[in-house]
Amino acid sequence: MVTKTDRIVDGALYIFLGLFALSTLFPLYFVVVMSITPYTEVLRNGGFVIWPSAVTLEAYEQILASARIPDALRITLIVTIVATAINLIVTTLLAYPLSKKSTPGRNGILLAIIFTMLFNGGLIPTYMVIRELGLYNTIWAMIIPGTVSTFNFLIMKTYFEGLPQEIEEAARIDGCGEIATLWRIVLPLSAPILATIGLFYGVGHWNEYFKGIMYVSDKDLAPIQVVLRNMIQTPSVSQELSLNASKVAQLPPETIKMATVTVAIMPIVLVYPFLQKYFTKGVMIGAIKG
Repeated sequence: MVTKTDRIVDGALYIFLGLFALSTLFPLYFVVVMSITPYTEVLRNGGFVIWPSAVTLEAYEQILASARIPDALRITLIVTIVATAINLIVTTLLAYPLSKKSTPGRNGILLAIIFTMLFNGGLIPTYMVIRELGLYNTIWAMIIPGTVSTFNFLIMKTYFEGLPQEIEEAARIDGCGEIATLWRIVLPLSAPILATIGLFYGVGHWNEYFKGIMYVSDKDLAPIQVVLRNMIQTPSVSQELSLNASKVAQLPPETIKMATVTVAIMPIVLVYPFLQKYFTKGVMIGAIKG
């Protein structure tokens, strides 16, 4: 029976969670509002606008007219799609056999993989390896390094360990080998964890800028996050984006930056709802066995 106290507690929790959700969404809302607010209104309100009385898309017209933003988005999209696909393939092929206790050398391999969570080669050795492999200043420098995340690998391995062994044994009785069992039985049952890990990898690649700074010096290969970083650091936004200075002068630099941020985050915001139904289920099943 639900008591009055329970209703009060539930109401207080809903109010708290609602306010918390608004506090997390407000920065995104503010960025979008600032990107569509006319310059005159921005000046009139001291640079802080909550609800604009007029709307303009001039900032978006300017950044999309520049070749820099579309090219950066194209590079980021290619890196995200290709790298995420490689990440999922390699992580799956690594996690599936190591989820079997009968795999030879399993404990030693797991120890070596977990060791990388605590220690790594360091920045300079990694940079030297990238150069010696011929990956420097290529798009592959943003794809190949970090192909497998140990954290994601452990989640996927735990998920595979929780799958019913009887299903795989039945597949082998029917004549399926290891690859056929993985392809026909295991992967169709693993849609939640694949979507979850794919989202982890995809968001990570989309927001990645360190590799673009360290391993790529060609501006034509710069991802969108590097362009955003340069826009924040440079005194001239028009120079960074190769925009018409006379037209940009009519817009505040902050408005152009906000518009670029909005364009950069929209793909992830649009993709996330399609993966959300798998997200919670994948994380919970992958994190807790049983």
